[in-house]
Amino acid sequence: MTTTPIDAVDAGDHDDADRETVERERAEIRDFVKELSPDDIKSGSWFTKLCAQAMRSYTEKVDWQYFQERYAGVPADAVVDQLVKMAARYAALEGGLSAGAYSAAIAATIGSLGGASPATFPAAVATVMVDVAFITRLQLRLAYDISVLYRVPLDLSDPEDMWKLIRVAFTIKTGEVAREGVVKAVPVVIRPLIKRFYSGTVLTAAKGLPVVGKHLLQRNVIKIGIPAVGVPVAVVLNRYTTLLAGRHAQTVFRNEARVIELAEGLSERSRHPQLMLWVAWLVITADRKTADDEVLLMRHLVRLVREGHQVVDERLARLVDIDPAEVWQRVDATPGDLSDVLYAAHRVATVDGPVNALEEAVISELRERCRRV
Repeated sequence: MTTTPIDAVDAGDHDDADRETVERERAEIRDFVKELSPDDIKSGSWFTKLCAQAMRSYTEKVDWQYFQERYAGVPADAVVDQLVKMAARYAALEGGLSAGAYSAAIAATIGSLGGASPATFPAAVATVMVDVAFITRLQLRLAYDISVLYRVPLDLSDPEDMWKLIRVAFTIKTGEVAREGVVKAVPVVIRPLIKRFYSGTVLTAAKGLPVVGKHLLQRNVIKIGIPAVGVPVAVVLNRYTTLLAGRHAQTVFRNEARVIELAEGLSERSRHPQLMLWVAWLVITADRKTADDEVLLMRHLVRLVREGHQVVDERLARLVDIDPAEVWQRVDATPGDLSDVLYAAHRVATVDGPVNALEEAVISELRERCRRV
């Protein structure tokens, strides 16, 4: 199996070892690129093929146990930090190796896929595609490694989970990186270039993997379209876009791990799991808005209650608009100590930030009813 960024941490901080690893990876990618047709590249289908090639056997080996054997007892944050830094170094090394052949002519060739002479076309496209495919595979596996380290379950045979990994790995939602503030980690002088790299239209799952392939290829072309400075631009962009991609993945998956941890705690301590779900959804919908973290929490709560308490509430699953009166009727009909339900309501309300007035009103009503029970 290909050496992963996390494996390389064990090898130590040696340029020769890093270069050897990068060269080995590049050789694999060159073999992959040789099998691509011009239509694969122009249509973006190369990305679909790369996803299958990059992740099929990889996910079979890289799991939680894989990392435990190497870093038993080390906090996930510490391992992720080293993994991201190593991946960024690999990306920079690869950029330097690829960029020696870059020129404005190659950029024009990629843009037209046929505008250059037949003699230069194969070499030009191969040079660019090795770089793009190398960084694509590196960032895809990096994001997956981070999800595993934070114990966020991803089933890559599920299209929804696969799209989630792709979205996180390549920060393809416009402005996502800038909004997180992680661009501050980039030197001021190259921030305009980074922002240009990440600019573009928002991609949606409905557009499919080939569109992502075209998107990734187009935004990578900017690092080869500047004559005389191709090498430094490629090195800098490869390094910092991989660093930002890793930090973005860490932000997303660490947050999801936080939400999962909360859901696990609420499920484990609940004595009234079915009632807890109704109350949780009432709190979440109190302000007529549902934040991503609230939806994520509810999804994991339902899953954990089903797995841990064997409770499946079909009525709640079919619900369109929740009626507070029905929830209060359920509360009033439940005897005994309901402090676990009240505790859950408080925690659910804070999952996306401070408790707002409408959420507090629901919690206050619940508190009064719990006292009467």
